[in-house]
Amino acid sequence: MYKKQILENFIGKKIVVTGGAGTVGGEIVKLLSTVDVSEVRILDNNETALYDVELNYFDTPNFRTFLCDISHEGVLKDLFHNMDYVIHSAALKHVPFCEVMPAEAINTNILGVQSVINAARAANVKKVMFTSSDKAVNPTNVMGTSKLMGERLITAANALTVDGAQTIYASTRFGNVAGSAGSVVPTFCKQIANGGPITLTDRDMSRYIMSLEQSALLVLEALTLVKGGEVFVTKMPVVNIADLTEVMIEEISPLYGRDPKDIEIRIIGSRPGEKMFEELNTDEEIRRTFELEDLLVVTPAARNIYSSFEYTYDGREPKPVDRVFNSSNEELMTKAEIREFLKLPNVLKEELRQRLL
Repeated sequence: MYKKQILENFIGKKIVVTGGAGTVGGEIVKLLSTVDVSEVRILDNNETALYDVELNYFDTPNFRTFLCDISHEGVLKDLFHNMDYVIHSAALKHVPFCEVMPAEAINTNILGVQSVINAARAANVKKVMFTSSDKAVNPTNVMGTSKLMGERLITAANALTVDGAQTIYASTRFGNVAGSAGSVVPTFCKQIANGGPITLTDRDMSRYIMSLEQSALLVLEALTLVKGGEVFVTKMPVVNIADLTEVMIEEISPLYGRDPKDIEIRIIGSRPGEKMFEELNTDEEIRRTFELEDLLVVTPAARNIYSSFEYTYDGREPKPVDRVFNSSNEELMTKAEIREFLKLPNVLKEELRQRLL
């Protein structure tokens, strides 16, 4: 679905974006600002980042900012009142932090999701879209496990409200968002700017990767397609992290006045809970997953509850899926493709990107 077609579905709509001062939530808000939406409520608990967002939309009175923690269900009920859609992107997303403080991950990524569910149901919101992660597939860390629980809570919420209730719940699952706060691309840029070394966990590590706009459009596209209880997954390219490192040294070092030959790559080993590869679906999900052109759609396991649902989308021809999508088995991006990927908006800081073009 083309960008313009996706965004036209939100003309006249009232939308809440939790985590709206974050990287992905902020990009969703930015895309919504390009069409004539009725209202956007931007929720975040980061006071400084939210203030910056408020300044960005100072001349857009229908874009309103609210300092709010998603664990405060009563406040969410008030903020969700009279709104059409809730896009829930607020989360703890950094694997090491969640490993050290798992109780915080539970409070935000699991109990926070339930708060959003309860508030949306009380406010009769039409649709709720939860942003998950490929780390929720066969999770090996606290963050991934908490995201899997978030997905299951969302699907269960939809199953509990199919009879006569208004609210539809579903999830999106995507890979690493290049350029997002704390992700590998800005980290490598900082290390290159400082003259190295670049810290690499393992030369064989691979990741699904997507641009910031692609991740935001996935969420909005899924909102236009959703029937109830699904997990939408974008089919993404796969990058070998060592290849990404080498390309960034070659391309970015001169921009900081550094000689690529002087930048050391230091292997530090994987961090607690970190996988060598990522997956988009599980063996168990294969039987209830199908492909659209740019998406995988994982339908709910409890099909008896969803027997009245027809999972068809705008006349698209669904194709059965017969395999697990695993980054270790996918064709890797070439170094030439990585170079082009770095030129996409919001992957690098705009000043660096312009100098690469």
